[in-house]
Amino acid sequence: MTMSALRGLYAVTPDGLPLERLAALTGAALAGGVRLVQYRSKASPVELRRSQAAALLALCRASGAQLVINDDLALALELGADGVHLGRDDGDPAAARRALGPKRILGASCYGDLALAEAAAAAGADYLALGSVFASSTKPQAPVIPRELLGEAKRRFGLPVAAIGGITLDNAARTIAAGADLLAVIADLFDAGDVAAVSARAENYQKLFD
Repeated sequence: MTMSALRGLYAVTPDGLPLERLAALTGAALAGGVRLVQYRSKASPVELRRSQAAALLALCRASGAQLVINDDLALALELGADGVHLGRDDGDPAAARRALGPKRILGASCYGDLALAEAAAAAGADYLALGSVFASSTKPQAPVIPRELLGEAKRRFGLPVAAIGGITLDNAARTIAAGADLLAVIADLFDAGDVAAVSARAENYQKLFD
């Protein structure tokens, strides 16, 4: 696994888009410098998720980027994706680590709970996702955590920290300063409009890490 990929903008795909649109927007994010993409689809049927994830994996391969599948270890293994991201109720991280082997990425949602982060780290997670860092349009019910938890988790567990929830270009720099290695962004990236706007926004996010 390429640990250098675990720094920068973490593009998390929006749900409910047709394949052509999803591929165009993801391609634009990759053109803007994204090196880590998470395919996230909570509601689509299995066959559509398989075809979308396979298309995004091909785009990532062509760009030298990595694709992580949200919440679906079986699909990640079937496609040979670069890793999986698990929420609290999406399976055992230690079992996922064994199935993935040592070279693929395992990410874990830890919300604002350092005990969950400790368990994920012990299970072999490669990064810890904490949030919601700000109020989120994607998960409006998610409680907002203190930003200090980003740096505390990083110090305590020695792993890259992904900040998620309500991140925009306006608050990204202070989120990085608080300890985030990855900024997991859905709306502020993919709602930018046309492909040129998505690409430009991705580039502006990446510049914050230079």
